Amino acid sequence: MTLLGIAPALPLHAAGKYVAGAYIVFVLVILIYVAIMAVRLGRMERQLVELNRDLERRDQAATEQDRDPGSTSAEPESEPDAATGSDAHREPAPVSGSGRLGDSSL
Repeated sequence: MTLLGIAPALPLHAAGKYVAGAYIVFVLVILIYVAIMAVRLGRMERQLVELNRDLERRDQAATEQDRDPGSTSAEPESEPDAATGSDAHREPAPVSGSGRLGDSSL
């Protein structure tokens, strides 16, 4: 406790540049955070557009199948079994990011 009492405080004219530096670092950290969130938001929006496009294609194919049930499609229809699930024919989603442990694409 006596060490703090002995140490002189910085004069105001010398402390100003440290305060300004602290504010600059704080603003830079906030800007970097906002930039990271903007990149993530853009990635999520692209993925959402792709998912919506896939759903529209699937719905369109289903309505065409309902209109003309006698036609043969390029892809044979099969019944989903309990062991593989209903989405067994789907490909896995592409993985994005660096793949480091703890990173999340969301």
